[in-house]
Amino acid sequence: MAERLKQAHARVHALNVSVDAKTALTRQLLIVTETAKRDLPEAARRLSRFVHDLDEGHPPLD
Repeated sequence: MAERLKQAHARVHALNVSVDAKTALTRQLLIVTETAKRDLPEAARRLSRFVHDLDEGHPPLD
């Protein structure tokens, strides 16, 4: 999980989006990290959805 989070952070850093968008995406990854401390399976699901959205070219900017 830690390696997957590290890779996701690197991907966000490499995106060609605004600073605000990168900040929002980084916050989402930090939420996943916090979730992993309490509920690893839920964190893994959230991270998988996040990465899937990045793979599809639709950064999850919620």
